[in-house]
Amino acid sequence: MKLSDNKPKADAGRTFPVGEIMTFSGPMNAAMGDVEDSASVFDEDAFSAAERPVPGYEQYKYVPFGATDDLPFELIRTVASDEVLSQNLFFNILTAYGSGLQYTDLSSGRQSDDPEIRLFFMQNSMREFYLEQCTDMKYFFYAVAVVILNRKGDRIVQIRHKDACYCRFEKADGHGRIGHVFFANWRKLGLSKKDIEVLPLLNEKDPLGHLEILMGRAPGEDGISRPGTKERKFAVVMRFPTPGQRYYPSPYYTSIFRGDWFDIKRLIGKGKKYKIRNHASVKYQVEIHRDYWDNLISEEHITDPVAIEERIKREKENIKRFVSGIENSGKVWITGYYIDSYGKEQRMVRIQAIDTGKEGGDWSEDVEETSNLICYGLNIHPNLVGATPGKSQTNNSGSDKRELFTLKQALETAFHDMLSKVHELVIFFNGWETKVRPQIPLVLLTTLDQNTDAKKVTVDGKTTDPDK
Repeated sequence: MKLSDNKPKADAGRTFPVGEIMTFSGPMNAAMGDVEDSASVFDEDAFSAAERPVPGYEQYKYVPFGATDDLPFELIRTVASDEVLSQNLFFNILTAYGSGLQYTDLSSGRQSDDPEIRLFFMQNSMREFYLEQCTDMKYFFYAVAVVILNRKGDRIVQIRHKDACYCRFEKADGHGRIGHVFFANWRKLGLSKKDIEVLPLLNEKDPLGHLEILMGRAPGEDGISRPGTKERKFAVVMRFPTPGQRYYPSPYYTSIFRGDWFDIKRLIGKGKKYKIRNHASVKYQVEIHRDYWDNLISEEHITDPVAIEERIKREKENIKRFVSGIENSGKVWITGYYIDSYGKEQRMVRIQAIDTGKEGGDWSEDVEETSNLICYGLNIHPNLVGATPGKSQTNNSGSDKRELFTLKQALETAFHDMLSKVHELVIFFNGWETKVRPQIPLVLLTTLDQNTDAKKVTVDGKTTDPDK
């Protein structure tokens, strides 16, 4: 901060400043300059990095996730830094979850009561597993599951989720086939062989057929049957396709970072915070005539210069307490005035209230616009998540929200189909295909005339509520 030059005005041996013009620089501009360009983190080069050797496994090479192999962690950090973005992703995870996964009985259309299937469902915490898969699918557009077979190799007995941010894919062979998934904490320095789990990856297009061949239950592509492998743990990848990305999908919502509006929202937040923090709000302007002090000193017969200065200082404090104290609300302060030789009123004291407005209230419309654009980038109507608050907004009725939510649920079908792959593998490999099928019922909000708030329905329109 620096003060502009101003010339003092001399009067009766005293100096009175004419005024000061202050210009501010430094903290606010520096803070806003610290907002990095998010597009630099999520550029296209980050998805096409050269392969690297797998520590401890000379025969394998893996494709890093991003140019420096930390793109998923940067994505998580960036999402967590913005309340609109993080809550929108949370909303997308919840809508993808729907009413939760169930293995539906083919005859009744409801959750299976088969003892073997129910035991498998419970022992593998399938609802929690499905929620973990939904989370990775919405964040990264792919999810990794691991199926574990029994010792005999004729049943899948366990299914486990693997966090996508810790999974890396092996470099594809000449036919585009990815053979393994490597699971490790890739942020750890000095990874060794013991830190990395190597998981054979089942064919993404036909995991069931591939597993049947590996277990010796079906002939290979050459028509020859071979003994089953001793391996009992295999990875399955559910991938939502995005153009040009063979290994790690580029989620459509990351366009938010490649554009400008996400950074604009962050700049606005920084600017408003520093304006509120550093702006000194002045509520009243008190103008005091020089004769007021002379009269005060004369009335109290003060002659000592030091005592005069102390009295003036004390009077200023009295005035400040009077205009700002809550206990003085409604009181009246009576002061004198006179009319000079020119016929103009000369007041001893004049108090004016200063309208400071709402500090940091600038850019309110821009904040709303950027929030709406983030919602748009995540395929969420702002009315569903409260990005456009207030009754002044159009199309904000309960019926409108109900229809928007139904539409949002319907659009999750593609994600449900991708996430069903591993469950279909389990059901067919275990011989349950004549008993059950995997389903994710939708939550359908109803109108008041149906005497219920919501009901669960499958994609074919059948209700799954036991009492319906």
